[in-house]
Parts: sequence; C-alpha cells; structure tokens
Amino acid sequence: METVCNKLEKCMMEVKVTFTTEEWKNAQEKALEKLAKNVKIDGFRQGKAPMKMVKSRVGKAAILEEATDVVLKKSYAAILLDNNIQPVGQPQVQIDELTEDVLKVTVTAPVAPEVTLGQYKGLEVKKGTVKVTKKEIEAELANYQNQFAELIIKEEGTVENGDTAVIDFEGFKDGVAFEGGKAENHSLEIGSGSFIPGFEEQVIGMKVGEEKEINVTFPEEYQSAELAGQEAVFKVKVHEIKTKVLPDIDDELAKDVNIDGIETLADLETYTKEQIKNKKQTEVESKFSDDIFNAVIENTPLEVPEAMIETETQTMLREVEQNLSQQGLNMELFQQLTGKTMEDMKAEMSEQAEKRVKFNLILAEIAKAENIEISDEEVDDEIKEIATYYGREFDEVKTIFEAQMGQIKSDLATRKAVQLIKDNVK
Repeated sequence: METVCNKLEKCMMEVKVTFTTEEWKNAQEKALEKLAKNVKIDGFRQGKAPMKMVKSRVGKAAILEEATDVVLKKSYAAILLDNNIQPVGQPQVQIDELTEDVLKVTVTAPVAPEVTLGQYKGLEVKKGTVKVTKKEIEAELANYQNQFAELIIKEEGTVENGDTAVIDFEGFKDGVAFEGGKAENHSLEIGSGSFIPGFEEQVIGMKVGEEKEINVTFPEEYQSAELAGQEAVFKVKVHEIKTKVLPDIDDELAKDVNIDGIETLADLETYTKEQIKNKKQTEVESKFSDDIFNAVIENTPLEVPEAMIETETQTMLREVEQNLSQQGLNMELFQQLTGKTMEDMKAEMSEQAEKRVKFNLILAEIAKAENIEISDEEVDDEIKEIATYYGREFDEVKTIFEAQMGQIKSDLATRKAVQLIKDNVK
C-alpha cells in the first residue's frame, strides 16, 4: 500500500492510496470466499460450489465491491495512523480507480487545526463593579408586598390597571371560533401581560355584567401558525372585579415572607441587598468571562472544521435538554412553545458553538505552552466534589469515572488556563 498525504483547505486532510497488486488480489480472493458461503448452485451444498462457478454466478462487479470493503476494513486504521491523521469527524472514502488489477482510493478527513497562539496575557479587559441602590432594594420589597396582597371584590366602579377581572371570553377569526380561544370565569390580572397585546388594555373601564367585543392582532411569532399575525375578535363578559390591597412594608411582612433568620424589616432589607449583590456579582463575572473569551478568540485567528462545530452544537442541544428536564419540560414541548424547529435551534447555536470550539482549542494550546499539569491529588479533589454533590462514596464515583480520567485532567487543565488568563488581565 502506497499513500500520499495532502493538506486541503478548511482543516481537511487527504490521503491518496494505491494498494499493491498482492494486497488487491488477496482481498478479491477473500471477497469471493465470503460471497461463496451464501451462493446456492444446483448440485452443490451451499458454500461448496467450485470458485469458478461462484465467480461466474455473482459477477465481477459484486466481487470487486466486496473486495474493496475487505481491503479498506483491514487497512483503514493504518491509512490514518501512518499519516498521523486524527480525525475529528467521519472520514470519507472515494474510489478513484477500480479494476481487477488496480484499486486506488482517496480518504478525506476533518482534523483539528494547528493553533498559533496570539496574545492571551496582559489582555485589556475590565471587570465591572457591583453596586446595590436603595431603589433596587425598594423594588424587591415591593415584589414581596405584591406577593402577599389580598384581592378584595370591588362592589362598584370599573376595571382598572392592577385589578383582577373574572371574565368569560371566546375568540373568533373571520367570524369562526378558533380552538383554544374560549374560557369561562377566567381570572385575568390587568397589566400582567399574560394575554395577547392589546387585550388587557381594552378590558380596562368595563363594569361587572358588561359585555364587549375586543379587537386584537396576534403577534407574528405566535406559537400557532394559523393565528400568527392574524386579526381576531374576542367576545368578553366581566363577572367580577377584584382589587389588590397591599400590606404595609413592615416587620409583619418580613415574617410573612418566611425566610429562615428573617424576623424584622431590617433583616429582610439586609437579606434582599445581599441577594441583589450576589446576582449582580454573578452577572459581572459572567460578562468578564465572556469579554475574555471574545478577546482571546480575536487575538488567535483560527479556522475550524464544520465537523467540530456540529459536534459542539449537538453538545449544546443536550445541555438545553438537560436544563429543560430539570424544569419538568422536554424538547418537543419547548419547540411547540417557542415555535422553533430543531434546525432553527441549531442555526442559532452554530455561531456560539464555533466560538466554543475555538476557545477550547486555544485553551488546550495555552495549557501546553504554560506546561500546565494536573496531579492525581487534583483529580481526586474533583472526584470528591462530584461525590459530595451526588451524595455518593468517593471510591464508588472514582470507579465510575475511571475511564474518563484523561478527560477530567483535560478539563482541569483548561480551567487552570482560563484562570491564568484572568490573573494576567490589565
């Protein structure tokens, strides 16, 4: 077997393969033997007919096809290994010449790109600061106040913003009632934005017992394709109006919130301030990481194969599925709610997936350049954290992850590389 390796565009490697006459003849013989086992010829037991007769029966084309499969299965790994090719996606085989005397093929495979590091130390990336204002604390206290509000039936007057109207409604498009557009005694908080834009505003001013037709236009992105962007009329009747009575923001409200250690309004304010601060801190850290992420990628131009982007996109989709599962949802329901197909989601994720691939490749190269090594003790510490999180024994978890030790070390090295970049920003 003779091979010639060439580097192509877009991180593709090509290997031109010419099999020796001996290799190709042996493959044809084995192919014929294999085919003979399944050939029935009158007068002979299955698999016992003379090879000449079998060859005549199955035909040259079938033998050559089977022989190609035989020789490639035997030589496939060697073709890649001998040419130092580590595919990051499924290699493709093209037949260049196929006769009884000659077999020439071309194997193409996507490979990880060579990374020439740009600047990753001394990046001018500023980290935001965290400040909690009095107004933000007051807004959060108002949310608690709203949660513990009482609804009191309004004996007189009309529906106002903030009221809850108990209504019957039925929707019509072109004079025909549509599915899912009808309800009775439905409690609608005016101003909540839970209904189609324009609906709640038109309920304002209605009295108990009043009936009214409300004209709306469904949003273009509405989940039902039949109604998206369409005009509709809702027949609405008000049965009852409830107004919201807010409690005082005081020690009693603080107790009603029912948070451990919170007994007074002062306690609640302190707690609220800390919660807002933690949330903002998380947001600042996230933005800081994203800015570093983008700066590193910008400083190291890199072309990556589509196969790696596709793999990362699939990883991101699995992450979405896991998050949905934790919320009691699934991908099918999510797609129905958002009106997005799987292809839509993949297209949206593709750019971010490409960035993630580039960043991970760069981090791996930084780890090499900086001689970042991971000790067995560090691996054990990581496994201990996993064991603690899932409430399992250390030895049990270590056994489970025995085959993934290399990946764990790689992940830890990547983490160290990220921290190194952060520690060296200006």
